[in-house]
Amino acid sequence: MSDDRVLVEQRDHLLLIGLNRPGKRNAADLTMLHGLARAYTRLHTDPDLRVGVVHALGDHFTGGLDLADLGPGLVAGDLELLPPGTIDPWGVATDPVAKPVVVAVQGTCLTLGVELALAADVVVAAASTRFAQLEVARGIIAFGGATVRLPRLGWGDAMRWLLTGDFFDAAEAHRIGLVQQVVPDGRQLGAAVELAERIAAQAPLAVQATLANARLAVHDPDAAASRLHPVTAMLARTADAQAAMASYLSGKPARFEGR
Repeated sequence: MSDDRVLVEQRDHLLLIGLNRPGKRNAADLTMLHGLARAYTRLHTDPDLRVGVVHALGDHFTGGLDLADLGPGLVAGDLELLPPGTIDPWGVATDPVAKPVVVAVQGTCLTLGVELALAADVVVAAASTRFAQLEVARGIIAFGGATVRLPRLGWGDAMRWLLTGDFFDAAEAHRIGLVQQVVPDGRQLGAAVELAERIAAQAPLAVQATLANARLAVHDPDAAASRLHPVTAMLARTADAQAAMASYLSGKPARFEGR
C-alpha cells in the first residue's frame, strides 16, 4: 500500500512509512495527511505488524503544513483531515495507534513534524536537524497535539518554544526530551530501524500492553496501577509467555508469535 505522497514498505514485522514530497520539503498537503492516516491504520490493524518507523525522503523531514493546499479548508473549518474509519497519526481526533512508532528526522522538522514526533514513542534525530513550532508566527495554534504533549516534558521548555516559534537544534530537542537519540547525519533511519527491530523482537502482546499502560498512566496513574496485576495475569497465560519461560530454561532464543 503506497501512494505518491506516502511510501509504505513492510520489512518482516516493521512497517516503514516514508514521507515522499522532497521537492516541497515534505510539506503536508491533504493527500499526504490521508496517506499517513491510511498507513497508521494498517499498522494498527495488521496483526503481523509490530512496530512502525516513520521517516522522510530527501533532505528534510517536513516543512510543516502546505498552507496553499490546506489553508482554505482551515479558514472554512470544513477540512476533512482523516479519511473515514482511519487512525489519526497524531492521536488527537482518534485513539492513538496501538503499536509502537519510532520516528527518524533530519534537516528541517517543523510544526506537524514536531507533533508527529511528540505523538510517537521514540525519536531519532540527525545531528543537524532544526525544529520549530511556528504556528504563533502564522496566526494559528498548534492543533496536532503540541500544546498537550510538549508541556508534559517541562512547562518552561514548552512555553519557550511554543510561544516564540523560534528554531532549536537537535541537542536542545534531546535536552528537553523530544528526541531520545542523536546520530550523525545520514544515520537516522538506520538507527531507527535498528531500534524498531529490537522492539519487534520482544513479545508483541507484552509490548502493546506496556505501551497502553504507560499511556494510561500519563492521564490516570491510579487506573494504570490498578490494571497491572490483571494485565500481568492475562499475559502470563499467553503462548508467548510460555515461550519466554521455555527460552529461559533452555537458553535458546524465544520466537514470539503474538498469541
